[in-house]
Amino acid sequence: MNKFTKFIMLFLALVLGVAGGGGYLIYSTLPETEELVVGEEIFYSYNSTEELSNVQLSGEDGELSVHFLELGNKYTGDCTYIRYGSTDILIDCGSKSSSISHVQNYLKSYMKDDKIDYCIVTHAHTDHYAGFATSGKTKSLFDLFDYGTIIDFGNATNKDPDEGMLKKYISERDDAIERCDAEYFDCSTESKLNNNKIYEIGENKELKIEILYNYYFENKLNGTENNYSVCVLITYEGKNFLFTGDLEEHKSEGESKLLENNESLKAIRDDENACVDLYKAGHHGSKTSSSENFIDAIKPKVVCVCCCAGSPEYTEAIDNQFPTQEFINVIAKHTDKIYVTSLCIDWEKDEFTSFNGNIVVITQKTSDGVNFGVKCSNNDILLKDSEWFNREIVIDGVKRPMRTWPS
Repeated sequence: MNKFTKFIMLFLALVLGVAGGGGYLIYSTLPETEELVVGEEIFYSYNSTEELSNVQLSGEDGELSVHFLELGNKYTGDCTYIRYGSTDILIDCGSKSSSISHVQNYLKSYMKDDKIDYCIVTHAHTDHYAGFATSGKTKSLFDLFDYGTIIDFGNATNKDPDEGMLKKYISERDDAIERCDAEYFDCSTESKLNNNKIYEIGENKELKIEILYNYYFENKLNGTENNYSVCVLITYEGKNFLFTGDLEEHKSEGESKLLENNESLKAIRDDENACVDLYKAGHHGSKTSSSENFIDAIKPKVVCVCCCAGSPEYTEAIDNQFPTQEFINVIAKHTDKIYVTSLCIDWEKDEFTSFNGNIVVITQKTSDGVNFGVKCSNNDILLKDSEWFNREIVIDGVKRPMRTWPS
């Protein structure tokens, strides 16, 4: 072996060694995400007098819990797990394939079996479906659980630069449908105006899952996947839970069309005593969703934002980073009960941590009525009271807080 060959081999070994060591260092510094363990925990109850009272999580049938999951990385993504008795519902699983094991372990800590009864995948952006789209040796969530019903966007897609991932998703989905003999509901072909699909759950059909009609399932819109989102209204014991994926209002009027085409939402709008008790913030708390007219119609009481707050993943403009100032201005008219999953510390260094953590909303039927509360795995601090919200920053020589609460 000549000197030149030896030099090349040593150089390659050094490069590979540094790269491997660096990769380990980055991975090992990512924090573990706390998980809420089922038990006799204390929860806060949001009642009609706007006061807080204590409620215990029983884990018994008749209790509905909605979990907004942290995803174990710095990227924004959606994953919502809903548990009612022995029924398990999953809406989305982003943000990267690295989230799969985290989500799997979290679900298994609550599920009574290995079957997800209803799986809803809202739209063709990988921060919502990456956990379902794998190939080769990596098992997707479709491989790791059995499925009863799978609901998704079908052909309502522009097939943007994520088309390769989309093909993986479709392949994994179709395999799961065949393996589990699962029912498949394709919103792009089966969702019709005034004929929304409703699934009724429970001995007395007390829990209802309504797949809302989306105008863009039948009317193509170029340039975005967000408006092809599967939107879901869940009702239980007089409580309303609304999930709109990344549906937007900006340039599309997606939220306006959702409102005008769904009687259940119009009924909430027209009844001054009705509201959406829990709203998963549209499009991660962006300024293109949660429009003023839409929020004024649904009158949310608790809002959960699935994002890595303050992340420059999509923009360097601080006010437009999730959750945006415009979003806060609109929501603040109705509630200060805003919770956020994760917090970006340093994007370039891959540093992030929990904001509220895994956010769990509990609805519990008791002899005195229905208790409704929120408990988070990291802390229960409201967004407006958080250190991040009130942190002083300097922009163009002017000192101001990261976010401001409207007076």
